[in-house]
Order: sequence, then C-alpha cells, then structure tokens
Amino acid sequence: MEEIKSTLDFDLISFGDYHIKVYSVILIVVVAILIKLVLWLLKKALIQQRLFKKLDDGTAYALLQIIKYIIWTFAVAFFLETLGVKVTILIAGSAALLVGVGLGLQQTFNDIISGIILLSERSIKLGDILQIDGDVVKVQEIGLRTSKGLNRDDITVIIPNSLITTNKVINWSHQSKNTRFRINVGVSYGSDIHVVCDTLEKSVFEHPDIHHKHLIEARLLDFGSSSLDFQVLFYSENIFEIEKVKSDIRKIIYRRLAENHIIIPFPQLDLHVKSNQHNDSIDQLR
Repeated sequence: MEEIKSTLDFDLISFGDYHIKVYSVILIVVVAILIKLVLWLLKKALIQQRLFKKLDDGTAYALLQIIKYIIWTFAVAFFLETLGVKVTILIAGSAALLVGVGLGLQQTFNDIISGIILLSERSIKLGDILQIDGDVVKVQEIGLRTSKGLNRDDITVIIPNSLITTNKVINWSHQSKNTRFRINVGVSYGSDIHVVCDTLEKSVFEHPDIHHKHLIEARLLDFGSSSLDFQVLFYSENIFEIEKVKSDIRKIIYRRLAENHIIIPFPQLDLHVKSNQHNDSIDQLR
C-alpha cells in the first residue's frame, strides 16, 4: 500500500514550488476517458436511440455539440486546476494579453460566436441545402468555428460560420418539400403558340423527378428580338440535383420541338447599309 501511495505521490515534473505528480496525470486521463464515454453514450441516446422523440437529426446534433463544448470547457479548467494552475489567477494576470489576442483574432472569435448562434438557434441543420455566394451546398457538419458542406461537384467546402450568419443565405430546405423551378426557351416567330406550350408541358411531364404534375404550366414570357420567349414552370423535391433535372428536361424539350418542326432560332442581327450617292458621284468625276 505504501508503495502504491509513494508511486502516486512521485513527482513527474518539479521546478520550484510547482510539482506535477503521477496521481494528477492519472486523474486527468481517467476524467478524459469518462468524458469521452459519457459523450459517446449521449450521442447514441440522442441520435441513434432517439431519447427525445420530438428531436430531428439536426436538432439532436446541435444539442449534442453545445453539450460537448460546455463539458470540455469545464474539463479543461479542471485539468488546469489539477495540475496546479489557478485558472482565475491565470485569466486575471493575462487580461491585457487576452485583449491583444482578442483584437488579433477578432474574425476567429466572430466565427466562434456565429457557430454558437447556429447551434443554439438551429436556423441551419444537418442536411440543409444552402445557397451561399452563388454556390449550392448540403450541410454535413456544423462546427464551433467553421461548417462543412458538399457542393454539386462533390467537393467539400469549408464555410466560416460568420459567413452564414452575416450574409444573405438561401436555405432551400426551409421551403416546402416541393419547390418550383423554371426553364426558359425561345422559338422562332410564326410558331404555333398553343403547340409550343403543349410541347413544353408534355416534355416536363415526361421526367420522373417532377411532382404535382397537374401544376406544370407553360407561359409566353416575352416577344424577344429574334424569338418568342417561353417559360415552363414545375415542382420538384430534388433540390440539390435540380441542375441535372433541368438538363434532362431541356434534352426532352429539344427532341419534342424537333419532332413538331418547331425551330429554336439563333440570335440574328440585320445590318442595313445605306449608300452615299453624293460621295459616289464625286468618285465617278475623279
């Protein structure tokens, strides 16, 4: 027993009045393992086992992240106290330094505060589809400083949290499951308007990813400079891959228009040259 006690009281690091003993290191390791175990059980209960039935995946993830950050904050303070570092004295003594660091890391702190807002406010959740700076991404992870998203090219995008909270962001997932989209197409003048509208609606109807097919609507949008401009509107749940859906529909539209002998014109420009008879007469005299 005495040997165990002496081993635990053995100084691993010692300088001046400061000592780090074996039992302090063992205590830190044990507490860290217990915290890991508690967080793992909590994750399993919240997300996998659905401890609270009313929580969706995004809400459960946000709650778990907030709990994790709070626990680790107190754990770090406890570890420092265990090692003999007085946290309150450390904070008070380094107040001036922290001010300088705070000014230098202002953007980082801004991102961290934004991350806390996102996790607590839950305006953005896992799986949400966001449009940020013209790029469309699906949220995969919401961190304390940055978030991760996957864009339509299957590229992981790292997004600073402040970019989400301070900029204009479209959250397509806040819409109803069916979102309305549109495709524009121009046909040559002289085409039968009713045949064009019917062709556009049937082309969209043919695609399997279209919902509420009774709401498909083709419109004569405008009289263009070289074409009659039409627009067809439709609903789809496939928001993230909607550009591929639109591409497929455009192929169907092109085929059906060709079958009905309807021409998609290219831009045309008429150039009228006016001859200068006076200059021609002078040239003839010369």
